[in-house]
Amino acid sequence: MRFLLRVVFTAVAIWLVTLFVPGIEIVPFGDEWWHVALTTLGVALVFAVINATIGNLIRIVAFPLYILTLGIVALFVNAFLLMIVHWISEAVGFGIRVESFWWGMLAAVCIAFLTWLITIVMRPVVGKERPRER
Repeated sequence: MRFLLRVVFTAVAIWLVTLFVPGIEIVPFGDEWWHVALTTLGVALVFAVINATIGNLIRIVAFPLYILTLGIVALFVNAFLLMIVHWISEAVGFGIRVESFWWGMLAAVCIAFLTWLITIVMRPVVGKERPRER
């Protein structure tokens, strides 16, 4: 359940970022508003899967760089993961379009911040704490 909520929150963040970052856009598979919504949810799901698999592998391998740069390399890793989602979208024909790596970096930072903000705001609605094990 938490994973699905996280995907929905990320989809909302991606949609908001496409509204105010000019180098990022959603390319829907149809012309209706719900095509845009489903495409955005699909992009968020692919982004979550890429982040959980390839992202964790990159973070493990690049751990010394994270320490050396005090975490600044995370900006580049997140932008690279967003570019992977862009490349997958290009192969499929719909999804997210990123004009350049630098627009991807700005979008990745904005998506991370907005997802965090939405999660904080929605925490009282969806549940305050995780259940404790006995």
